[in-house]
Amino acid sequence: MASNYPHKVEASDVPIPTTRRPTQLASQATVRRAKTLTRPERSVAPVPLITPQPIGVPVTDSVSSGGFDPWKLFSRIITFWAPAALLSSLGGLDDKQKRQAWREKITLCFIVLCLCGTVGFITVGLQNVFCPQVSGGNAARFVSIGTTPGFVAIGGFMFNSTQSGNTVIQGLSTQLSGQDISNQFQRPASFYTECNGDKFRAAADDPCQSTTNCQLGALNAQTIASLGLRNTTLRAGYDWDQVAKLANYLVLDGTVINMTPYMAVHTSPVAGDNIDTALRAVLSGKNGKDGTLMFYGRSDLKAAVPCLTQRYHAGNIDKITPGCFISQLVLYAGLIVILGLIMIRFVMACIFNWFLSARLAGNISSSQFNKSAISPSVMPEGANVSIDNVNGHAPWAGGAHKKLQKTLKSPRSTGSGSTLVNSDAPAPIMSLAQIGAELFAVCLVTCYSEGEDSLRTTLDSISTTHYSDSRKLLFIVADGMITGHGEKRSTPDICVSLLEPDPRFGNPMPVAYEAVGSGAKGENRAMVYAGHYIIAGRRTPTVIVVKCGTEREAATDKKPGNRGKRDSQLILMKFFSSVTYNDRMSPLDFDLFRKIHILMGVTPDFFEVCLMVDADTKVYPESLKHLVNCMQHDQMIMGVCGETRIANKRQSWVTAIQVFEYFISHHMAKAFESVFGGVSCLPGCFSMFRLKARKSTGDDWVPLIIKPEIVKQYSQSEVVTLHEKNLLLLGEDRFLTTILIRTFPNRKMMFLPQAKCRTVVPDTFPVLLSQRRRWINSTIHNLMELVLVRNLCGTFCFSMQFVVFMDLLGTVVLPVAIVLTYLLMVTVILNPPKSFEEAIPVLLLGAVLGLPAVLILITTRKVVYVFWMLIYLLALPIWNFILPVYAFWHFDDFSWGETRKVEGEGKGEAHGDGPAALQPINVPLRRWEDWERSRLRKLKREEKRRRELERMHPSGYQTGEGYLNTRHEVRSYDGSDTTSVLSSDDDHWGTQIGGYNEHNPSYPPPPLALHTQHVNASGETLAGDQLEAMLEAGFDDGSSPHNSSLRLAPRQQDRHQLYDTPVTHSNGYTALSRAQSPTSPGMPRNGMAMSSGVAEWKGHVKKRSGGKVDARDYGPLGPLDPGSRI
Repeated sequence: MASNYPHKVEASDVPIPTTRRPTQLASQATVRRAKTLTRPERSVAPVPLITPQPIGVPVTDSVSSGGFDPWKLFSRIITFWAPAALLSSLGGLDDKQKRQAWREKITLCFIVLCLCGTVGFITVGLQNVFCPQVSGGNAARFVSIGTTPGFVAIGGFMFNSTQSGNTVIQGLSTQLSGQDISNQFQRPASFYTECNGDKFRAAADDPCQSTTNCQLGALNAQTIASLGLRNTTLRAGYDWDQVAKLANYLVLDGTVINMTPYMAVHTSPVAGDNIDTALRAVLSGKNGKDGTLMFYGRSDLKAAVPCLTQRYHAGNIDKITPGCFISQLVLYAGLIVILGLIMIRFVMACIFNWFLSARLAGNISSSQFNKSAISPSVMPEGANVSIDNVNGHAPWAGGAHKKLQKTLKSPRSTGSGSTLVNSDAPAPIMSLAQIGAELFAVCLVTCYSEGEDSLRTTLDSISTTHYSDSRKLLFIVADGMITGHGEKRSTPDICVSLLEPDPRFGNPMPVAYEAVGSGAKGENRAMVYAGHYIIAGRRTPTVIVVKCGTEREAATDKKPGNRGKRDSQLILMKFFSSVTYNDRMSPLDFDLFRKIHILMGVTPDFFEVCLMVDADTKVYPESLKHLVNCMQHDQMIMGVCGETRIANKRQSWVTAIQVFEYFISHHMAKAFESVFGGVSCLPGCFSMFRLKARKSTGDDWVPLIIKPEIVKQYSQSEVVTLHEKNLLLLGEDRFLTTILIRTFPNRKMMFLPQAKCRTVVPDTFPVLLSQRRRWINSTIHNLMELVLVRNLCGTFCFSMQFVVFMDLLGTVVLPVAIVLTYLLMVTVILNPPKSFEEAIPVLLLGAVLGLPAVLILITTRKVVYVFWMLIYLLALPIWNFILPVYAFWHFDDFSWGETRKVEGEGKGEAHGDGPAALQPINVPLRRWEDWERSRLRKLKREEKRRRELERMHPSGYQTGEGYLNTRHEVRSYDGSDTTSVLSSDDDHWGTQIGGYNEHNPSYPPPPLALHTQHVNASGETLAGDQLEAMLEAGFDDGSSPHNSSLRLAPRQQDRHQLYDTPVTHSNGYTALSRAQSPTSPGMPRNGMAMSSGVAEWKGHVKKRSGGKVDARDYGPLGPLDPGSRI
């Protein structure tokens, strides 16, 4: 008992059998032929995203920075200008991890700037750099000579001469369409500015001499207009064959030079003129007529090129240049990829909405229920079962309870590792008809700072869904002792006040569990309230888990018990993982097991799906049934989400701009991803996950969201790098989806539009800014991980991996995209496109903005969404510039900011950050068999003590704590279950087990649903208030409208309020109405029901969890055990 149990559990602690053959030793290895076209690394389990630290080693700078890390080195190179001393003194970054996070943020922003600059250059600058207009290298701007009648060329540009009445021009255009007539105009040598100062004859000669006939007048705009010539702005295009046939024509860097006037003046070589010599060498045609290499190879010849091209320019080679070819190749490739991706998304989204989704949401055919499959009580491969348990049943299946009772009377066992043999277990194979179309579903509702109206709306919507109450369980988790901003009661008080408590469970006691948190916050305590949620005749089994914190935390912290939404989800995931594998349970897990078993009538291993809903979400009546049908249709589906709509769309301009964004993200993005079964993010506000799935063979279970590897990755709390914190602390829903896809890449994540919900979105800009900052940063870091998953659906550009890469790139370059969009719009207005290449960006913009409108009309047929789309387009600068830039600059901000404010809270740190633990985490972990033995021993001791007290006090007695219990001792857990099995009646595990007997025959279980039809035999007319009271209180067998109103008055008795009137069920159980609160012996009575909102009783859970107040101050539930007074 001296050693303490470590607070972390390694995967090696859980024995997981395998069917693989053992690997041979190196000495026995032989060389043999193997497959070469397979990729064996794809079958290897992926490396965890978050690498856990060694057990017992605190996370320090030395541990987190051990070894060579290229990313850290690169971040230090980028931020070399910011030494640590400067960041500490001026930046206030005293902690080394904060300084490193700041460096990584600057590095990420640098990468984002580089990507934005690259996209901007490809979009705008690539064409101007590789194919400038002055080069004439674009084939679309040419008119080839000899192809279009009525054209002549002047200075390399084509002029339309069809309207000209000049006979000279008409004759030249008829002789050779498009030929150069520049030498027919009068112009002085000074007309060509590039030739000023040059001494060679080709530059200094007068263009018009006796040998040349300049008969068309001066070369100016007035002369050209008087001749009836019209400039087409297109260039004269020559091919190489034409240049070779034309005398005195040559080519310099793609420019065609007409040297006919010069050669007519200088019929013989000019002595001492190197330019003349070079021109005659090229014009001789011995080595072709391309003088580019000769002229650009010598400096004196290269200097003459600008003058020659300006004075003797006749046109250009109409073949595209390499630079223009590269530019057009990139442009067309971008057009094909982006427009193809947009069109494919659009078409696939339409196909999914029209055909696939309806089949998934439809009812299950009767033929599917004729199949046989494995029973839910059979544990999967790798679970902890005894050797002689042939069928692999759970120890609680069948007659395990009786076996445990018999074991208590048997000789002492040798240890807890010997699991009891269950010979009375049911058959391992059962018909699917026994389970039916409605799977056992647990509905997880996570609460933080929501008010009563939000909680009522959510719970009412789930409870009234068209789904049997006997097949769904409300699992509510209140994340700490939190009072929302502007609320008078704490969130746990509100949750508990809505519950109709079950009298068999008494008043809950705080029990420990391992939480998601660092340091001292790695341990937490919670209380489990159990009962039913009643609304409109529906009676839904409900458990409420209130995280109340440790005793020290409850006395000192502002938010005791608060560990974040991820910890709330992990309470459920760890519980069902322990149940599925018969793994070790915490006291909280065992308490949940007992209460869920009694409420539902089946053990928790019968649950197959889990619906996760936020506490401000309203679920549509048919949604739960549609989601379960989707799971039933395809066993490969491990997660599915529905459509989330906005409940407060007209509240402010902030909510109005979000309506279309929510619509298009579901009906286009998620619908397209669903065709391939790869939805990259299931929103945490409304998603269903499969706890475990049957194999295709039907002979075993495959745990999914409760798989130990998934739970371990999702429960990491010791994170040090910026990437890890953005994954874990900002977007739990996206990170959970990421690790599921990485672990099960061949399974499906789906979207089902038939399942709908409404949620409340931020109505002020600061809250929206804070929410989107978390979402954008979480999206980027999760997509960085998903893009590395190689075995997703498809290959190369036609794969989900490529789609994920495009989503990542599109998210990063959002700021430059909106800038280029508005630049394009201005450019198109000022200078409309004249060619297809210039119109390509306009086509892309039209496809991006126009196709969503078409999708709206053909899928929903609601024209009103076009109006919301126009509002969204007006807000594009906010969505694509302000929000992303703000998020990028806050890469190192891991808080929730303004999203969920609580009373008296400022901007705090991330959930779970706590001081160093003064002592090791001491949460006992034992398997169900050991907890059950201790529970039975405790009942035996309690019964023995009760009989002794009855003999000692014949006149009666009353306990001080509301129920009999063993003395309160806190002992260290040594990691062994042997003590609990071999101990005597003085069992020290009794303090960790709830002091109630769920099998007490005095309190039989309540009915699972009330479907009895009542008739008003008296025929009297009932008033509206009477009808409302009847609906609120429910109907009992044999009740009448007269005494139904009596049930609304609180009973003033020092016990749970079971009614003394004859209006009760046959089993003696009558649930409280929502208007009532059970009274406590220590609470004042004023003739009306007490509420947890009264200031004196506010925060009852916090008082109880501290352990320093009167045990009678229990708040709204009070001491529920009727046996507290004898």
